[in-house]
Amino acid sequence: MAKSAEMRFQEPGLTVMDTTSTGRPDAFKGNSELCFSFGIIADIQYADLADGYDFWGSRRRYYRHSLHLLQSAVDEWNKEGTQLEFVLQLGDIIDGFNAQHNISESALRRVMNEFKKLSVPVHHTWGNHELYNFTRDYLMQSELNSKCLEDQHFLGSGAWGQVSPGDTAAEHYYAYHFSPVPKFRFILLDSYDLSILGRDKSTQKYRDSLKLLKEKNPNENLNSPTGLPEPQFVAFNGGFSQAQLDWLNEVLTFCDTNQEKVVVVGHIPVHPGSTESTCLAWNYKDALSVIHSHQCVVCFLAGHLHDGHYHLDSHGVHHLTLEGVVETPPQSHAFGTIYVYNDKLVLKGRGRIPDKVMYYTK
Repeated sequence: MAKSAEMRFQEPGLTVMDTTSTGRPDAFKGNSELCFSFGIIADIQYADLADGYDFWGSRRRYYRHSLHLLQSAVDEWNKEGTQLEFVLQLGDIIDGFNAQHNISESALRRVMNEFKKLSVPVHHTWGNHELYNFTRDYLMQSELNSKCLEDQHFLGSGAWGQVSPGDTAAEHYYAYHFSPVPKFRFILLDSYDLSILGRDKSTQKYRDSLKLLKEKNPNENLNSPTGLPEPQFVAFNGGFSQAQLDWLNEVLTFCDTNQEKVVVVGHIPVHPGSTESTCLAWNYKDALSVIHSHQCVVCFLAGHLHDGHYHLDSHGVHHLTLEGVVETPPQSHAFGTIYVYNDKLVLKGRGRIPDKVMYYTK
């Protein structure tokens, strides 16, 4: 199981900061210069339903109250001033129970109305709960498709495209990149590009995903990791197609050449040190192989594991998995702001999310 918050504070490489009365991290000594900041939040999983429990019936989920926590986060971000450039929503914006009660669209509308109160753009990633509620085609036409915020300038032969040659619209993956300021870039990945969730069963990707899942998971319940040598192969996880990995490699090649620092974003964590084994992307090793073959990546941001976690890997990449809003008690919070400096990322967390200083190591 995931380590407790107390244990996370003791991990090497984590530093708890003092903050000023304004809530911004205290001024750092030396030549470090604040470039910009952005908000992060994960696993809101709102539903207009009474509190419930997780898949195993052991973790309480505060479905209605998650909206109030989002409202509080929006209020705090709006007070942060001109340095806040955008907010990252790391997936699972509404809960899958909405689909069972036929209230998916109204739930999404209520959450999006809160995000619209922000004075900055919101970049959305997709998690398994988006795909419990909607098809991929629906999501591509919805406000959860924030690809309109992608950089429009040309990086290479296909580094801003999201559909590989021969793909139909039904086979697309949802991924894009953007640069809020010179020399910094963010890449949003589709963690459910390979998945049995949300895709039409007639598509090749659905058939390939189902075949792979059943080869790796012989259990009758495909959400059960019982007895699996690779516990990440459950239906609530997903993975990355080769086309998407090739696209990622091309963007990172450009970033290396341009001497940019890159933050990669996906709903599902890709390093075993940053999550439980049952919450890893199916082919996380393939994603790590691409990331580690480049010098530009400094951080990978994810949700999915509601306990949150952190790991600095052997290649100097910080893996930050954010605590989930839906399992946050009413008296607490679960969101943060990351301040980007020339030499580090500084997370100021609220409530369950601890502060962290993450220095660039390359």
